[in-house]
Amino acid sequence: MDRVRNRARPCAALRGLLAGMLALAANLPVTLQADETCVSPYSPKIVGQEEFAYVWTLGQAGVGDEQDKLVTVDVRPDSPTYGKVIHVVPVGGRNEAHHSGYTDDRRYLWAGGLDTSKIFIFDVHSDPARPRLTRTVDDFVAASGGAVGPHTFFALPGRMMISALSNSSDHGGRTALVEYSNDGEHVATHWMPTDDNLRGAEKSGRYADGYGYDVRFLPAKNVMVTSSFTGWSNYMMDFGKMLQDEEAMKRFGNTVVVWNLHERQPKRVLDVPGAPLEIRCAWGNNYCFVTTALTAKIYLIYEDRDKGWSAAEVGTIGNPADVPLPVAFSISADDKYLWVNTFMDGKVRLFDVSDPFNAKLVTEQEIGAQLNMVSQSWDGKRVYFSSPLLANWDKKGDKDVQFFKKYHWDAQSQTLKLAFEIDFYKENLGRAHLITFNSSRLFASNIAATSPPEGDRDAPIVSATLTNAQQALR
Repeated sequence: MDRVRNRARPCAALRGLLAGMLALAANLPVTLQADETCVSPYSPKIVGQEEFAYVWTLGQAGVGDEQDKLVTVDVRPDSPTYGKVIHVVPVGGRNEAHHSGYTDDRRYLWAGGLDTSKIFIFDVHSDPARPRLTRTVDDFVAASGGAVGPHTFFALPGRMMISALSNSSDHGGRTALVEYSNDGEHVATHWMPTDDNLRGAEKSGRYADGYGYDVRFLPAKNVMVTSSFTGWSNYMMDFGKMLQDEEAMKRFGNTVVVWNLHERQPKRVLDVPGAPLEIRCAWGNNYCFVTTALTAKIYLIYEDRDKGWSAAEVGTIGNPADVPLPVAFSISADDKYLWVNTFMDGKVRLFDVSDPFNAKLVTEQEIGAQLNMVSQSWDGKRVYFSSPLLANWDKKGDKDVQFFKKYHWDAQSQTLKLAFEIDFYKENLGRAHLITFNSSRLFASNIAATSPPEGDRDAPIVSATLTNAQQALR
């Protein structure tokens, strides 16, 4: 049954009643709706069959119009255009198109370019099958005070939190979180803590490198978590050349930072050696996972009763000497599984993390010659993949495959079964990158934003109260 629910598991009547009473007491709108596995907890989420997949695509010289573009793929099984590209929105030029994310009302999709630092804002609610570009933000570097390479776009009430990858001073890894209003106006810049300026944070280990990559929230703990990667000088360098450059290989981050979400204040800098990339936080628990690109490990970010926020290595993805290069990964809605992609061998691995301190490999399967992004449906039955990482890091020759693929997960045989694939080179589209889902049902039902008014920075605290109350009744 298609419906929209809360990010927690399906609510019993008593749980919903109590949460509603708490929300009324806080004088905030009551909305116990929404769910999906990789969207901000402040955004409505789709449950049921996704209808459209948006693929943020990097243009390629000599391929089609050579421009970056937002590509819409029809993923409705009963549609005559199922598995086909039905709409394309070019944005002009090549910007190293990389990641995208919804606003808290899910009406707009923000997408960034790591090279030009431009941000493209698409209207995805007026006609979800045919998004349109409504604004281009081209002053990100100047407005932010020198942050370069907008990467992750993660929604807050009335705001967008953007993690940047570099800076305009030396194009290295030191960088910042940059906060914008939903209208596309700069609000604040929050620089990462470094050894020479911890910005009030506690340094728990060896490192405070100031690097950035991904950002996620744990509202019930009033926590924001950021990871680290590398700067413009590395991600715009040829991958093979970089691997042979000793100085370049030193320019990778080794930290995860735990922040006070409400205050935007860094609290603790954790050592996570080996370039921690994406972060995925549990839906029904208060911890997060990160994977490391260079050491091929899985780390758990959790709150220790005695030590406070900590990082623990809980699993091995592959032999780091083989440079499998873990990239994107996805957590299941019940917090029990992680799909982890590795770029170099083109494989996805499924880990059982029902015990978060002991990630166990369940199965692995090759998807293509190279592999980057993974997105799964809320029910865990459909898994989508795309292939490219960065223009200068992708493989060469016949291994430079650029695809978008949908699979069905067969839990009984523990295999992924191909539903369809689109060759983005053959379709003259370019390099298929980040995948997001959408559905016209979300807007046909006139579902409003679940967030408090713009600028209400107490919202995370209120959400924490609601979440804790719900968890107490589980």
